[in-house]
Amino acid sequence: MVSLSLPSIPSPSQIKARIGPHLHREVPKNPGSYGNERWSNPDLDPVPPEKRTWGAGDYWAYWTSDMLAPPLASTVSVVMSLGFTAKSTLPIVFCGFMICSIIITLTGKIGARYSISYPVVTRGIFGMYGSMPAILLRGFVALMWTAILCVQAADFLRNCITAIWPSFASFPNHLPDSVGIDSAGMLCFFLYWIVQTILSLMPIHKLRILFLIKAVIVPPTFLALFLWGAIITKGGGPLVKGPTQLTSSYMNTAYSALTGLNVIIGLFSSMAVNMPDFGRFSKDGLAGYNQFFALPVIGTLGALTPIFVTSAHQYQHGKFQWYMPAIIAAWDSRAAKFFVGLSFILATIGNQIAAGTFPFSNDISGLAPKYINIFRATLIAGVFCVVCQPWLIIKNAEGLLAFLSGYSCMMGPLAGVIVCDYWVIKKQRFDIRELYKGDGIYYYSYGINWRAWTSFLFGFLPTLPGFAKSIEPTLNVGGAWKIYTFAWLFGFSVSFLVHYVINMYISPDTPTLIDAPVLPPQIGEVVASDEEAPVDKSDIAYGEKELEK
Repeated sequence: MVSLSLPSIPSPSQIKARIGPHLHREVPKNPGSYGNERWSNPDLDPVPPEKRTWGAGDYWAYWTSDMLAPPLASTVSVVMSLGFTAKSTLPIVFCGFMICSIIITLTGKIGARYSISYPVVTRGIFGMYGSMPAILLRGFVALMWTAILCVQAADFLRNCITAIWPSFASFPNHLPDSVGIDSAGMLCFFLYWIVQTILSLMPIHKLRILFLIKAVIVPPTFLALFLWGAIITKGGGPLVKGPTQLTSSYMNTAYSALTGLNVIIGLFSSMAVNMPDFGRFSKDGLAGYNQFFALPVIGTLGALTPIFVTSAHQYQHGKFQWYMPAIIAAWDSRAAKFFVGLSFILATIGNQIAAGTFPFSNDISGLAPKYINIFRATLIAGVFCVVCQPWLIIKNAEGLLAFLSGYSCMMGPLAGVIVCDYWVIKKQRFDIRELYKGDGIYYYSYGINWRAWTSFLFGFLPTLPGFAKSIEPTLNVGGAWKIYTFAWLFGFSVSFLVHYVINMYISPDTPTLIDAPVLPPQIGEVVASDEEAPVDKSDIAYGEKELEK
């Protein structure tokens, strides 16, 4: 049974205790932690058994929180902007989330078994220093999503304020058009940004409470919006019942469908690689099939809302509108504007923390554990949300489409290498001690596993011409753009196969192919697999020296 207890308001002494350690130049280190300060800090070490508290209910609440949010509505509407109606969009959505769920399950079980996060997992696959580009790739995606969601949430806040004080709609603008946002939008952006940044500093093991609260409040809002859209359109307007009318002149139906599939996969392609960040808190090793069914079930049902809401807006106003805050702003009911806007703000906060600030903060700490931890990285993310001017990215559906497809062409090869290396090459066997050593078996050659990065490039480089054309449609890249329409699938498949061939037939890295896994302490056990795993006395001596330091 899932227990729900609201966190109490911290006292000044508790706030001081929380922030005080972060005022020092170096991150405080736990006594007896893994490795030395170059590779270890409390946020990167394996999660201790007493903090592995997430069960099946918590993960379903997490996915409900993460999926029933504005990004799902925006992404589904972007697919529809290609010219698809509901009968074509829903199969694309289901297939996209089904593919994502398979990869998320496979990567999540790595973190669940070894209680480690994405940065530590990548050390065992890309090398101690080779993991850093993989961390930066994932971190950049998380930063961009965090910033984009700040803009959307600010517009939902604008809906709420306008519902209470209609005069706010005529708030004077003192910013030039070149800025890309007006004064009212900028004010709402900073109001939301302050609240979001503060909430993002919540300790990760308490996030399950936020996800549970959101799982109770947000689904009824999605259901109410779906019913509203269905009633307004009398069962569905042209976007639901009408024929497909492709909006791109250089795509046929097949390539448009692949583009839509790539966009849907792109929504969770970043989570597909860093699911260990959340899987490591599992108390049962992600047992069962919860992860596999959560995405396609919740995602496809949730997709009905933006489909019918977008259809209802077109039915009422005669034009396609994919941006949910703009749809809400067109409503006459002030109460509907306020409560739906407020619910979507809560939805955005949960999604932003789950898919944005925490993944970035957790992962980027792997670059310099001695100086960066989750708390400090969260502050970095907060600053980035302002300086990157995210409102310029989401001004139109084409811009968001290019962004979603653009980073999926990097996340696909990354996921292909991770899944192949752990599940096929290493056969699920890591040595937890070696993942925190600068000179251990995962150092590979000069700290980099060239096999992994060669495989990544084979899957990534062929998609670059198409990526360039998505940014500048006038570019002539021949037929190369066709690969880009299914960039994630192409990148994952090619990188997976190339990595398999290199490691099995060309240049296997035998030192990392251990006979038995070496696990951290498990729940109810001292150390699992100790009887099976070979113990190197030099490792023990090394660990004792580090503890003495």
